[in-house]
This record gives sequence, structure tokens and C-alpha cells, in this order.
Amino acid sequence: MRRVLLAIASVAILAPFLYMISVSLMGEAELLRWPPPVLPDGLATANYVAAFRALPYGRVFMNTAILAGCVMVGQVLTSAAAGYVFARMRFPGRDGIFAGLLAMSAIPAILLLLPRYLLIDALGWVDTYPGLISTELVSVWGIFLMRQSFLALPRDVEDAARLDGAGEWTLFWRVALPLARPALAALAVLAFMDQWRNFLWPLVVTRSPAIEVADVGLARFHVAFAGNWPYQMAAAVMVTVPVVVVCLVAQHYVMRGVALTGANARF
Repeated sequence: MRRVLLAIASVAILAPFLYMISVSLMGEAELLRWPPPVLPDGLATANYVAAFRALPYGRVFMNTAILAGCVMVGQVLTSAAAGYVFARMRFPGRDGIFAGLLAMSAIPAILLLLPRYLLIDALGWVDTYPGLISTELVSVWGIFLMRQSFLALPRDVEDAARLDGAGEWTLFWRVALPLARPALAALAVLAFMDQWRNFLWPLVVTRSPAIEVADVGLARFHVAFAGNWPYQMAAAVMVTVPVVVVCLVAQHYVMRGVALTGANARF
């Protein structure tokens, strides 16, 4: 029974994506029939060629890859450093600061949009890569994930390294980080996927087409080709494929990292 329910849930999840691929291969006139067809009569691959030129996919892909790659590296570094501090180092107000940090995650992102924009505008970074990337480099969820990961690690290896004269930086860089690789991999993949589909902040902070990212470019494409659904679905498939590939390749690391992190969660 459990397998049947999982199969039904999988089909329900995959059905919209599969239908999007099907529509992307249809001719524009096919969708005017009633009832609308589920499968295309032929393979209209010209939709992808036209969508690739009109999006334009190369520039949008590069901008999105720069955003997702830089934010991924930044979040891994800041989350690992802050997570280690909250897990291993003792200082006055540590628990209170961490609780306040977690409370910040409950603030809706839309409320922070205007302060973030005013800050970036004051720095003169509107419509630039620094303005697009800088406010995304710290993740509260990432700090929590890495803290829980470091708490789950045994202290025996660290104690042995301390006896050999290792300082905090050596313990962090050469002992704790290698042991926390599953959580680091999970954080890196999730950060990359999250930024690849980032829409609201890039829409606000960018103005020129030269720096627009995938979801913003897709929204503009939708306005330009509002009546041509095969073109729109072809563009959506091309924007979605990199995320699907990363998800399929890295799903083992994500599942392992999240499972190991939550196994011994302590607060």
C-alpha cells in the first residue's frame, strides 16, 4: 500500500513537468483543439531553437550561474564558520544570539526587500553583480544546518588534535570541516538550487537585460510571447533542466547530509 501511495504521489509531482515537456514539442495550432492534446503529434524542436534565441539563453544562463555559484560558495563558507562557532566555542550570550538568529528566519522575506534595496542603492550597487549577490551570502538555515552537523560530530578527534597543539583554526579547517562533508555538500546543492530559481530579489535589484537571471528572463519572455504556449514551455524546460540535473546527480549527498544532521539534533 505504501508503494502504491508513493507511486501516485510521484506521478502527481512529475505530471506537470512531463506535460510542460509535451507542450514544448507541440505546434501552436495543436493547443487550439478540444480537448487539448496530452501528447504532441510530432516533435516541434524548432520551438527550442526559437526560444533559445529569444530568451536569450546563453546570457541568462551565465548570469544565473554566476549568481548561484557565488552565493553557494559564500553560504557554505559563512554557514560553516558561524555553525562551528555556535557549536564548539563558548562566549557570553551565545545561546541568545543563536535564538535571535533563528527568530530572524521567521521574518517574511518581503519585509526585508525595501531595506535591502535601500542599502544596495546607497552603495551604488543597483544593477550590478555585487548588488545581486552580496545580500544572499548568509543563510540562517545554512548556519543552523552546519551547527547541528558539528554538534553531531564526536569530540574525540578534536580532543586528540588539541593535545597535539592544534588551535581553533586548525581544528575547524583540518578536523571539523572534513568530518562535516556530507552536510557541506547538502548545503552547497540546496543553496545552488535555491538561487537558480531566485526571482524576487533579482527582479528588484536589476534593471538592464544584460544582468537578468533565469526566472526574470523567463517572466519577460512570458510577456513577449503570451499567446504562444509551446515557446513558453520550451523556454521553461531549458531553464529548469540545469536544476533537475543537479538535483538528480546530488540527491544522494543531500539526503545523507540532512539525515546525518538531524540524527543527533540538539538545541
